[in-house]
Order: sequence, then structure tokens, then C-alpha cells
Amino acid sequence: MALCSHLEAITEVKVGSGHVCEECVKHHGKWLHLRTCQTCGVTLCCDDSPAKHMTQHYHETEHPVVASAEPGENWLWCYKDNAFAEY
Repeated sequence: MALCSHLEAITEVKVGSGHVCEECVKHHGKWLHLRTCQTCGVTLCCDDSPAKHMTQHYHETEHPVVASAEPGENWLWCYKDNAFAEY
């Protein structure tokens, strides 16, 4: 299966700088899993988390690709193309 152009453009995966959702910390929220934006490097919570901060980030910035920031998970997701890739 061919990768979308956004996933193909990733040459080095950005990893999260911590194990927290930066927005949840600011607003005293809770998160389940973390994702790191491959455009700007921000780490935010996933769609299984109450606030869904990473999806909000995508809609506000149009940064298309995120990586899982969970230990042992090595995958990327492109919001724009609904595409997945392991690395």
C-alpha cells in the first residue's frame, strides 16, 4: 500500500519531550494516550482522551501527521489522508 505524500515527507520522527499532554496540564485535564505533531513537535492527547487536543491542534493548524508518543509504539497517522504507517 502506498503512503500518502505527508507520510512520505517524514524523514525523521519527532518524539515527545515528556509524557504529558501540554494542554491537559494547563487546564487540569486527564489524558489516556499521547501523540506528537510531526510539524511542530507539540505533544497532546489522543481522541480516546476527553479533550482530544491533538485533533483540535490539527484542525487549528492543519499540521497533518502525528506519531504515537507511547512507549513501544512506532507509528504515524496522517489526519488529512486518514493514512497510517509503522516505522
